[in-house]
Amino acid sequence: MSASTPKKTVKIAAVQAEPAWNDLQGGVNKVVSIVQEAAKNGTEILGFPEVFIPGYPWAMWSQPVSGNALYMDEYYHNSLVKESPEMDRIREAVREAGIFVVLGYSERDKGSLYMAQSFIDPTGTIVHHRRKIKPTHVERAYWGDGQTESLTTTVQSPYARVSALNCWEHSQPLLRYYTYWQNPDIHVACWPLIWDMPEDGSPWQWHITPEASQRFSQVLAMEGACFVMMATQLMTEKNRKKCLVENYPYARTPGGGFAMIYGPDGTELVKPLDPGEEGILYAEVDLNKRALAKHNLDPVGHYSRPDLLSLRVTKHSAKHPGTQVHFLE
Repeated sequence: MSASTPKKTVKIAAVQAEPAWNDLQGGVNKVVSIVQEAAKNGTEILGFPEVFIPGYPWAMWSQPVSGNALYMDEYYHNSLVKESPEMDRIREAVREAGIFVVLGYSERDKGSLYMAQSFIDPTGTIVHHRRKIKPTHVERAYWGDGQTESLTTTVQSPYARVSALNCWEHSQPLLRYYTYWQNPDIHVACWPLIWDMPEDGSPWQWHITPEASQRFSQVLAMEGACFVMMATQLMTEKNRKKCLVENYPYARTPGGGFAMIYGPDGTELVKPLDPGEEGILYAEVDLNKRALAKHNLDPVGHYSRPDLLSLRVTKHSAKHPGTQVHFLE
């Protein structure tokens, strides 16, 4: 590094932990505890898994809809309201810790749920809020779509520009491209818990595995020339019955975790935790390394052809579809 290029390091941290399943207050307590632990270890930017409160409900895959109604009703009532005493507790913990947090949670808004991410700055302020723009497969039975504000994936924190996406949003090329255009330094890839394929390959395909999920996130690191921290959930044996997966061979416990941190060239920067081990992955990252990666690959800059290929982004649609009322004179 030349003398004219000052080193700009940031300590980032990715969570791999078991949620407090269908327990809003327990989930808030666990988030607060993790925030405090990360802050004690010098973290500046902390990322949580997708819908960490109140956990990813694999019951919607393991059970028929009719047999899942009561479980998902409990899930609804234990989802987190953005403007609530529970969120106030989390925001206060973040303020006391003095760090920047991306929190993944199931958001309850009136009668609907959304797969949400709140970006909370060191003052405890939610500086941005977005929702998964298209829930995946059966998720659509329970969660609504994010709207135009959710296309903004990146904000400026005191430490770096931070972006975040949920799970298979990482598989959407146009959303990834728009994220690169927003120029994040550090990306939080929020994932649920996922297990390896069953031996007979049924009912899943390889693209729904921990390794495939890591590849999706690693590609974002390389294409965006940014640091990526994957945050994931896990499940322990004692919670199989509570989560309605006790007779679901795909769910192997303890397990489901696959957290990782990647450099802007796709390099793995940390040693992974065991799939059933709770913990926080930490890395000191030098933001100047982004420029070195972009020398080779910048798909929204010198390696683009905007005269041939372009992306159209809309900023005009209802924030809450189905709730707007229009009066005709």
